[in-house]
Amino acid sequence: MTFFLVLGIAGLVLVLVSLVAGDLLDGALDALEADWISSAAIGGFVSAFGFGGAAADAVGTPWPVSVAIALGAGVVVGWFALWLTRLLKDGPSDGTIAISDTVGKAAKVVTAIPGDGYGVVRIVVGGHTVTYNARANTPIEAGDEVNVIGVVSPTAVNVTAVWKPES
Repeated sequence: MTFFLVLGIAGLVLVLVSLVAGDLLDGALDALEADWISSAAIGGFVSAFGFGGAAADAVGTPWPVSVAIALGAGVVVGWFALWLTRLLKDGPSDGTIAISDTVGKAAKVVTAIPGDGYGVVRIVVGGHTVTYNARANTPIEAGDEVNVIGVVSPTAVNVTAVWKPES
């Protein structure tokens, strides 16, 4: 039983070191990484193997049965840790907002847009508020709502006023 407990504790230490200090050691644990395995999966396997074997041994199962139970627990936890780390590693992340993402969005005029110049609009894209210079064919007052209909430059958009019914 002591052998299994030592393995379980060693696995936990490996998981903690790889999760907490992995970035601090900056590559020291890369020897335990490959495309098909991760240090978290190795640590999870060793830890579950140790604690699963210790639990089986504690209830009085014979040594070969304890090892089989330990292997089963190790494989299940190791696979889950590998699946989870791949999911986190390969998962999508929020990309950088491009000005082209604003086309078709509603915006609020911050600085009035003259008929022959630029004003400023505020647009919400993907939960982020961005501000761009804006040009329109007709003058638009500050506070009015507009629709972005095109991109003029990397810092400016073309807008059109939202139709307001007469009251």
